[in-house]
Amino acid sequence: MILSPLLRRAQRTSLVSQIAIALILGVALAAAWPAATPAVAFLGHLFISALKAIAPVLVFVLVVAAIGNHRPGENTHMRPILLLYAIGTLAAAAVGVAASMWFPSTLALKGAAQAQAAPGAVSEVLLNVVGSIVANPVKALQDANYIGILAWAVALGVALRHASESTREMLQDGAQAVTRIIQWVIRCAPLGILGLVATTLAEAGAQALWGYAQLLAVLLGCMLFMALVVNPLIVFLTIRRNPYPLVLTCLRESGVTAFFTRSSAANIPINLALAKRLNLSEETYSIAIPLGATINMAGAAITISVLSLAAAHTLDIHVDVPTALLLCLVASVCACGASGVAGGSLLLIPLACSLFGIGNDMAMQVVGVGFIIGVLQDSAETALNSSTDVLFTAAACMAPRRA
Repeated sequence: MILSPLLRRAQRTSLVSQIAIALILGVALAAAWPAATPAVAFLGHLFISALKAIAPVLVFVLVVAAIGNHRPGENTHMRPILLLYAIGTLAAAAVGVAASMWFPSTLALKGAAQAQAAPGAVSEVLLNVVGSIVANPVKALQDANYIGILAWAVALGVALRHASESTREMLQDGAQAVTRIIQWVIRCAPLGILGLVATTLAEAGAQALWGYAQLLAVLLGCMLFMALVVNPLIVFLTIRRNPYPLVLTCLRESGVTAFFTRSSAANIPINLALAKRLNLSEETYSIAIPLGATINMAGAAITISVLSLAAAHTLDIHVDVPTALLLCLVASVCACGASGVAGGSLLLIPLACSLFGIGNDMAMQVVGVGFIIGVLQDSAETALNSSTDVLFTAAACMAPRRA
């Protein structure tokens, strides 16, 4: 009996407010009762697992339905969205390089580096991306290979554009059914965030993080500058009106959950739901947002640039302007090949370090530093990446509506 009024009150409370309450409870739990964090951590694990499980199916079904039901002459705004993705990622790399030049950081590199698989050249990254396009469709769904999922979904959608009306209605009904499942999962976000916050604080290792305070300050400062200055400027130039209501909405409703899930792929359902609430074209956002989760990696470009230059400064390697510009380009290309999972950008650091002649052993030590600070770095990186996906998609859709 007592639970009924509480449940009704919870239903009347907005999801954002529920998440804010979960954040406070998670912080309080981690501070007052650290031994209880393993119990609530299970909630966070379930939430992320549910999102990751349903996201590939959701993307595949939505894209097939959107393209299969596409009417000739309708504009999907994909070209301006791809242009915004490219501009944003390149600008992020430039911000990371500039900040590292103005506030150089050094690292304590010592001991043997752990052997990990890392790309050997930019061409290898690009070949991996191209190879993902022609991957087995079943394996692409199983491995959450979103480039492969998009490629096969687009092909199937185009093939079904000449199907009967009843078949296309069935596709639309299937898309709505999967969307409904996603809404059920998202309603569990407060419980998932509670578990993730408590676990993150318990495992943060404040003493280890303090040793890299300046490096973290540069990384997080660059990401905040991108989120609150550069991205709003790009959006303003696109829609020609105050960008901050849209920017803050995307940060609040997409960035917060992405910060704690630390996975662009897991945040795809959140972004799709937000795009629907913003009344964007489903034909546009059902393709643009999953694609952005794979190639729109502004935060990754910042991480690659800052950590690579930190390694160069540590080894007293002079970086001239042409090399810095080349690093911006390489970091942007590499970031587009970064995986949409936690820590995906770190293994691309050795590739960027090779521009300065830094050996793989030393570069892998930099990767190790990245994992130490990854609790905050990767969370902020994912929040920037994922919130920018829906931000640029919305900006491109809203641009034609301006007066």
